[in-house]
Amino acid sequence: MHVDNDDGVLRITFDRPDVMNAFSTETAAEFADTVASADPDDHHAVVLTGEGDAFSAGGDIQAMAERREGPQEAYERIGETFGRVVEEMFECPVPIVAKVNGDAVGAGLAIVALSDFAYADEEATFSCAFVRVGLVPDTGGTFLLPQLVGLRTAKRLAFTGEFVSAETAAELDLINEAVATADLDERVAETVDRLRRRPTETIGLMKQAMHENLGRHWSEALDYENLMQVQAYMSDSHEEGVEAFLEGRKPDFD
Repeated sequence: MHVDNDDGVLRITFDRPDVMNAFSTETAAEFADTVASADPDDHHAVVLTGEGDAFSAGGDIQAMAERREGPQEAYERIGETFGRVVEEMFECPVPIVAKVNGDAVGAGLAIVALSDFAYADEEATFSCAFVRVGLVPDTGGTFLLPQLVGLRTAKRLAFTGEFVSAETAAELDLINEAVATADLDERVAETVDRLRRRPTETIGLMKQAMHENLGRHWSEALDYENLMQVQAYMSDSHEEGVEAFLEGRKPDFD
C-alpha cells in the first residue's frame, strides 16, 4: 500500500493490483498502523481506495495455502493483524471514507463496512466470500454486517458468498451510494470537503459514542452519550460554533 498525507487528508491506497489488492498479514498490520496515525489535529478525513481494477479481494489465498501454523498461532496472528484493523478503524477519531473503485471481497467488503462513508463505482461488486474458502467472516464481519444490512440479509450474504452489485449494496445500506465511474472521484471529494468544514474533534466523539453504544442497554448508552457530550461542551469547537452563530458568520473549526 502507499500513503499520501496532503491537505489534511490521509489517503491510503491498497497497492497489490496483481492479486486484486489482497491482504497479506504484513499489509493488514501496516494498514492498522497507518489508520492509527490519523489525528484530528492534522486530518479531516481518511480516504481508502485500491490500485487498479479492484478495491480489495480480501485475504491472500496463496498465502493461506502456504501457511503452516497451529490453532494458537492462528488465533494470535488474526488478532494482531485483521483484529487490529477492526480496532483501529472503529476507534479512529477521524472519519474514514472508502472510495470503492472496484470489487470488494471478503475482508475487503468488511473494510468497506467498517468505513464511515462508502461510495462505490457502479461497476463494482461485493461478496462476503469467506464461505467459499471454508472460513468464517472476520475483520468484524460477524458483528458489523448484521448491524448494517440486518441479520437475515447478513446470513444470506455470509452463508452463500454471493456477489451483489454496487446498486444492490447501496439498497442494502452496505455503501452510501453507487456512482458512475467518471463521477466517483468528485463524489468522494465532495464528502471530504464537507467533512473539512465540520469540527473533526466533535465527529470523533460522535463516532466513539455510536461505536461504544452498539449492543448496550439504553440506560448505559445514554450515560455514555452524556459523557461524550460533556467532552464536546468543553471543546474549542463548541466555543467556536456558538460564537460564530451569535456573530452571524460561518464557523472556522480549523
